[in-house]
This record gives sequence, C-alpha cells and structure tokens, in this order.
Amino acid sequence: MLRRIAKTILLLPVIIFAVLVILLAVANRHETMLSLDPLSPGQPAFSISVPLFWLLFGALGIGIVLGGIGAWAKQGKWRKQARYKRREADTLRHEADRLKEEVQAANPRHPGLPAAGNKRAACHVSPARPSAAAP
Repeated sequence: MLRRIAKTILLLPVIIFAVLVILLAVANRHETMLSLDPLSPGQPAFSISVPLFWLLFGALGIGIVLGGIGAWAKQGKWRKQARYKRREADTLRHEADRLKEEVQAANPRHPGLPAAGNKRAACHVSPARPSAAAP
C-alpha cells in the first residue's frame, strides 16, 4: 500500500510534464520556416517548413544532450581518480593475497590469524611453543 502511494507521488510530476508537453505541441502546431542561410533571408538556399513544436522539442533535446556531454566532461577528474584508486586497491589486494600464500607456505601448521567473523577459532588458544632463546 505504502509502495503504491510512493509510486504515485513520484509519477505525478512526470504525468504533469507529459500533459504540458502535449498541450505545448497542440498549441504550437502551425508551420514555421526554418532557414539555415543567414545571408539571403528572402531566397534562402536551404529552408524547411516544420511545425513549431518540432523546433522546440529539437532545441530541448539538443540542450539535454549538450548538457549531458558537458557534465560528463566536467566529471573526468573524478573518474580518473576512481580508476587510480581502483588500480591501487587491486594492487594491494594482490599483494595481500601473495603474502598470505607466502606465510601459509612457510608455516602450514599455523595458517595465521582466523577470519574476523570466526569467533570459535578466535577463542581457541594454541599451546605456547617454547622458544630456543629462552634461558
């Protein structure tokens, strides 16, 4: 029930925007001349007659695409930093794995510290080994 209400509240602005877009298209459906020749306005070399709402929606779409490209380009510094940190984390992870394997190969009876979540192994105390240097 609560999920349905939240979905309706989130979809309400989208529905209102869709209705406004439809009203804009209906109100601006008359033909407009689009000329891409600024030097001869009387006899343009290339011109096309399109509904005004196509021009409005086209300009809106181009603005959205250019804004997305600008935002993507602006975030390049952060993506570069994330790639560097990811490579550094991978390097450190591989080094830790290599060192674990080295320790286990050197002392197979005592594999090292137990895993963090393994309380049973953490409570287990192995008997102390006498050291050779003790008097």
